[in-house]
Amino acid sequence: MIAFELAVQDAHGLTVATRLGVDRIELCSALALGGVTPSLGLIEAAVSMPGAVPVHVLVRPRPGDFAYEPAEVATTVRDVRHALAAGAAGVVIGGVRAGRIDTGLVTSVVDAAGPATVTFHRAFDLLPEPVEAIETLLALGVRRVLTGGGPTTVGDSLPALARLVAAAADRLEIMAGGGVRADLVGALVRTGVPAIHASAKRAVTETVDLTLGTAAPPDAARETTDEQEASRILAALRTHL
Repeated sequence: MIAFELAVQDAHGLTVATRLGVDRIELCSALALGGVTPSLGLIEAAVSMPGAVPVHVLVRPRPGDFAYEPAEVATTVRDVRHALAAGAAGVVIGGVRAGRIDTGLVTSVVDAAGPATVTFHRAFDLLPEPVEAIETLLALGVRRVLTGGGPTTVGDSLPALARLVAAAADRLEIMAGGGVRADLVGALVRTGVPAIHASAKRAVTETVDLTLGTAAPPDAARETTDEQEASRILAALRTHL
């Protein structure tokens, strides 16, 4: 059975995820920026939704690169503890320095998470030696890696994904993500990945009378979950099981 994880950033996305019966949710905010840590209120809303869909919370203290200062690591660890105390099934994190995994960050998160699942996100795709990185993450206690097989998209990296699945050898879950569409599902299934991750989002354009922030134009577009696209991906996945 191949799992389907849906990235969700708002209440509408939570409703879609539970209505479709996805296998798990990655909860975040600001997907347009690559995702950052969601509010505690949104986490509490997610874990209390009917249907008991496991919620894995992205813990990322800011947009930008993945080389974090000590104060940012400390914030990450605190947010991990808060997310799990609120009822999350796991957390999603990542840190890279000079082309290598930030083992200090990962160790601190794994220690704080206890028995909860720790996923290493697509910062993994910046690593020049991904097979070696799998062994490092296994030794650190990470149980899942979200990867596009490389720094572009999954559609461009299918052979690399298959190699990562073989290297993991069921010791760690390789979850394909990054540009997942319904028409790619068959090819992704053939790589042997045990899980697929998608945001399945659409833009909602709104005219606002007050803009907040330097990056907000008068006709602002925000993103939310596209139920039809998520449903197409899920249907394609079930077709190929």
